Amino acid sequence: MKSVFIVFNQANTERIEYIMDLLSIRGYTWWEDVQGRGGVSGEPRRGTHTWPEMNSAVMTIVPDEKVPVILEKVKLLDEQNTEIGIRAFVWNIEQVY
Repeated sequence: MKSVFIVFNQANTERIEYIMDLLSIRGYTWWEDVQGRGGVSGEPRRGTHTWPEMNSAVMTIVPDEKVPVILEKVKLLDEQNTEIGIRAFVWNIEQVY
């Protein structure tokens, strides 16, 4: 099992929902109004007058075989518009109750 944590500009909300549905990922946790800045070339997302855009984040626990498909979809979405910004991070899950 793996945990996939995706941080994305809120402009991609519908696309992320579509990916979750497309891949039959039912269980996830969603955070809205996430502030931050990308580590390479990202602009701040702070919800302020100066930096008005905001991010959201979603985390899901999936079988290992779904991870490459999720990462492929995230990469394609990022390549469609690199200005908007999206990143995915993967962690091992040791146990689930």
